[in-house]
Amino acid sequence: MFSTDKNIETIEQLVRLFKRSIGLQGEYLKLDIMDKTVRVITALLLFAILTLIVIAILFFLSLSAALAMGQTMGYPMAFGIIGAFYVFVFILFVAFRKSWIEKPLIRFITSLLME
Repeated sequence: MFSTDKNIETIEQLVRLFKRSIGLQGEYLKLDIMDKTVRVITALLLFAILTLIVIAILFFLSLSAALAMGQTMGYPMAFGIIGAFYVFVFILFVAFRKSWIEKPLIRFITSLLME
């Protein structure tokens, strides 16, 4: 009395559409995860390349500064001053690592993943 061929056909269409919708949502989720993974990997590679460039720049600047100071105060003293400067910078980074490194990194990665 309640079930007619038209009702059964409509229910079949709804079930097919529901299955298709679930499949499309799964595909969207896969694409979204892949997009976010590629973004994170790209950001990490860019960070690594920029870090290597900065290290090379700092090496040559430190060497030239030590050689320039070495002519006036002696080379061991000049290299000691440059080394002490880097120890001081290291201590600053350790002391302020949360505000200088951790929080900006967390904000950056969160912004990448939340887009």
